[in-house]
Amino acid sequence: MLGYILKRIFQLIPALLLVSVASFSIIYFAPGDPAETLMTGPDGNVNPKSVEEFRTKMGLDKPLHIQYLIWLNNVVHGNFGYSYRTEKPVFDHIKTSFGATFKLAVVSLIISLIISIPLGIISAIKHNSGLDISCMVGASLGVSMPNFWLGLLLMLLFGIYLDWLPVAGYGTGGDLEHIILPALTLGTGSAAVTARLMRSSMLEVLGQDYILTARAKGVPEWMVIGKHALKNALIPFVTMVGLNFGYLLNGSVVVETIFGWPGIGRLIVDSINMRDYMMVQGCMVFVALLFVTVNLVVDISYRYLDPRIRYEKA
Repeated sequence: MLGYILKRIFQLIPALLLVSVASFSIIYFAPGDPAETLMTGPDGNVNPKSVEEFRTKMGLDKPLHIQYLIWLNNVVHGNFGYSYRTEKPVFDHIKTSFGATFKLAVVSLIISLIISIPLGIISAIKHNSGLDISCMVGASLGVSMPNFWLGLLLMLLFGIYLDWLPVAGYGTGGDLEHIILPALTLGTGSAAVTARLMRSSMLEVLGQDYILTARAKGVPEWMVIGKHALKNALIPFVTMVGLNFGYLLNGSVVVETIFGWPGIGRLIVDSINMRDYMMVQGCMVFVALLFVTVNLVVDISYRYLDPRIRYEKA
């Protein structure tokens, strides 16, 4: 197991390097000059001297490959640079925004699991029944409904018509009443996908010989479902949940923008609009690191879900 983990960690290094090169290159090929954008006065005039001073201060006067090597060296040592807009450390902004995104991601994932696991199991047990069809129709609607549309509907219903919940904002550090609507928007959309996967995985497992053997031995049905079938059906389900959690941790740009949630997705969009390239680069590397870490944790979890899985080389 330890050898597998170390091997996977070393495999992540080239992927992160490719992400850093791609994010650095694409951003600098984008139209617009960050120095001119940030040094433009309220009257719309630009002082050429101020622009040159800003370029020199931020290292933008150096060749592109030199800028990349300097930035990469700083990132390896834990320094993501300084924001062009605020001149504060990029990582300080990322920590603040990621805290908000993490809260939203965890609550959204809990909502998704509460909905998807029971629906998937019930649909598999009641295969081709009216209940199964109803659950799958609801899941199809959830998959096809865009997040921004669902978010607006929830805002109208619970925020305006019923006046139960605030429609936007972060409150005093992500209060429960502020997090419910964005979490429902993300959680129900994720649940629609994972419920279908849970159902198909359970159907496949319930058709296996060892399930038929357990039933023939007179094992209670709740034990057949809960102990024998569910654990094996969770392997592909955990993969999807891990990917969904990775996407949630990366921040949902649309949902965070609609609900005024100060997460990392919104930070990236605001930084792109302000041509704050150093902030965008730091966020993209941080997001990539999060995603590959979640995938690694998911791979390791397989060993505990199914003891038949071995990571050692034959």
